[in-house]
Amino acid sequence: MSDRCSHGGIYSVDNPRSVKSDFSSNINPLGISKKVIEAIQKNVCTVSSLYPDPRCTDLKKHLLNYLGIDLTLECISVGNGATEIIHNFARAFVNDRVIIPCPTFCEYEVASQRMRAQILFAPLKNFRVDAELVIERAKKKDAVFLCNPNNPTGLLSTYEIKKIVEGIEPPTKVLIDESFIEFVDPTHSQSSMVDKVKEFDNLVVLRSMTKSFGLAGLRLGYSISNPKLAEQLFANTIHWNVNGIAQIAGIAALKDVKHLAKGRAIIKKEREYMYSYMKKNLHSFKPIRSDANYFLIHLQNKDSLQARDSMLLRNGVLVRDCSNFRGMGREYIRVAVRKHRENLLLLDAMELVD
Repeated sequence: MSDRCSHGGIYSVDNPRSVKSDFSSNINPLGISKKVIEAIQKNVCTVSSLYPDPRCTDLKKHLLNYLGIDLTLECISVGNGATEIIHNFARAFVNDRVIIPCPTFCEYEVASQRMRAQILFAPLKNFRVDAELVIERAKKKDAVFLCNPNNPTGLLSTYEIKKIVEGIEPPTKVLIDESFIEFVDPTHSQSSMVDKVKEFDNLVVLRSMTKSFGLAGLRLGYSISNPKLAEQLFANTIHWNVNGIAQIAGIAALKDVKHLAKGRAIIKKEREYMYSYMKKNLHSFKPIRSDANYFLIHLQNKDSLQARDSMLLRNGVLVRDCSNFRGMGREYIRVAVRKHRENLLLLDAMELVD
């Protein structure tokens, strides 16, 4: 149901100004790079009066260099955020029936509904994807949507994801949303399916610069696939969908990989601190171990919406109520991993409702 699709962020509550610390959005804790700001300031006057490159050619060149894989520009699609590409994917490939594991990011469902598709859900089992179930239900379907790390549950089994990719035959398409993959520890780098796009003609891998490089307000995402699929995605994209400032910011961000590395290091350290603190000190909040830049937390004898509102009212701390994720009740919240001082504010707010 489309009315179930809501998102985090300060505009998810009635009074955005009441939010002092936003833990409902999973963005690089460092925000936007100073080098990106400098690039915007230097170029804003020039690019603002010019129509942007509709194919984002220069940005694609830098994306290929960043990814370090042997592909061509024709394999990259760029969108006004990863969400736009999800909807372009649905317009290009969805006509009848799709498979979506749940709970997961709601835009897959909304995009499919807009194409009047029948949606078959494949419930996660103990927050693990059931590859056999997905493969079985995917037979003769238009597409399968996967999210890894899954929002809101975290990193899925690489073995199960590979099994699904290998087990689903064309013409069924597979979209794997890796919007949070760059926050995962390098030891899990094999979790990405980017290098599989040359092997599987029905695979599209999605990434988000919004999250990894802190460009949430500028809106920037991209996908990797074989050229034929990429051209079909482009055919369903409106002209000039990515503005000139976003393209400049994306290029500058990709040149400043240290910014992402610093953010990842903060996340790794703070994630362990937050998890340990919650396990030891908070009785009503049971964190589920995560490899991403966020935690799913199981509430003990508490209501997720009431817990969210209480922390916001008392402390100005906003967490993500998970009750509107399909398949989840009102006993889970999701919190981002941010810088240490902010994380202390979150933990203090949680103690007041513990």
